[in-house]
Amino acid sequence: MKNILVLCTGNSCRSQIAEGYLRHFAGNKATIYSAGIETHGVNPKAIQVMAEDDIDISHHSSNNVDEYVNIPFDYVITVCDNAKENCPYFPTKAQRFHFNFPDPAKATGTPDEVMNEFRRVRDMIKDYSRNFINQNLSN
Repeated sequence: MKNILVLCTGNSCRSQIAEGYLRHFAGNKATIYSAGIETHGVNPKAIQVMAEDDIDISHHSSNNVDEYVNIPFDYVITVCDNAKENCPYFPTKAQRFHFNFPDPAKATGTPDEVMNEFRRVRDMIKDYSRNFINQNLSN
């Protein structure tokens, strides 16, 4: 069983979506965690767009990376440049991955335009998560 940590700035949108999809695609091959260098709570719009794709993240919590310092991670995925650059020293032998997804929480416009940005980012993260699991946990 592999341990995977997804890191973002506030653990509210991108890392929560990635946690949901990684858990979905990994099945029983991995334990998935997500955390932030800060905690901002799970964004209701992230919960909504994931529910549209039949993934329930409403039970997720926003966690600080310090809470997981004693877990032996195999993979650490940063999903924003800020987390990659500002993550405190995290003692791990984990293989590190990075992809800078746009922050849907910063979307502006009409409510429909904002939700469309959440969906666009969700779909990007879904593709990334599926490919990550296929490439790293296919055994």
